[in-house]
Amino acid sequence: MPIAIFAPLLHLWLYCYGAAMKRKVLIVGIGAGNPEHMTAQAIDALNRADVLFIPHKGAEKQDLARLRQEICERFLRSDSRLVDFDVPVREQSTAYRESVASWHDAVADIYERLLSSELGDGELGAFLIWGDPSLYDSTMRVFERIRAMGKIALEYEVIPGISAVQALAAAHKIPLNRIGESILVTTGRRLAEDFPAAADSVIVMLDGDCAFKKVDGDAEIYWGAYLGTSDEILISGRLRDVSDEIERVREEARARKGWIMDTYLLRKPVKS
Repeated sequence: MPIAIFAPLLHLWLYCYGAAMKRKVLIVGIGAGNPEHMTAQAIDALNRADVLFIPHKGAEKQDLARLRQEICERFLRSDSRLVDFDVPVREQSTAYRESVASWHDAVADIYERLLSSELGDGELGAFLIWGDPSLYDSTMRVFERIRAMGKIALEYEVIPGISAVQALAAAHKIPLNRIGESILVTTGRRLAEDFPAAADSVIVMLDGDCAFKKVDGDAEIYWGAYLGTSDEILISGRLRDVSDEIERVREEARARKGWIMDTYLLRKPVKS
């Protein structure tokens, strides 16, 4: 067969073969920031992987990348390869769901390229995820997008981790729910609309605007930032007494470090 005809056929065969190749990935929950949060299962997962993918989320969040690096240095016993990559910033928009969907598409494109170029046939990759991959994390959704793209056949396994919610309760030495009462996990965006009527206690995550200021001042709050790390900050009390303090401390911490990760529990006043 003439080379001029053979070369395009070879490229087509390589493309089709590459598209059919499987990529296997572990989504590993690494806890809320303390290396001691690593479970035996998570440590085993890191050492099973051939490639560990380490995301960077901008210069102001280099602490997070360093913590991932520290975890790898402390627990890796294998010759796993570390691959750094940049995560795109989500555009802030009033059309929240649409902006998140566009951001997921952008992240999926990056992950797909990483898996295609950095993970060889028969190798196992791992993504290190803060807290627990099932709680307000988008990695599994992104991987489902990659599957839908159809360029690679993707299999993944999820390794649970200690979440910020668990770290918050442990730090304050409290159970999350009162006896016989319900608890709901929500976001600051939703809390700003109203305190959920059906819930007695609410765990709030992803609150960038101190939505607790709109809640009944007689409610109890248990607030924590940088949970599990050496920078951990804890404040608790009746909301009307500590709301201003939390807001002030939160802004000071954000200015000092350039970023903040905080979570809190709100409890409705006890009925007399």
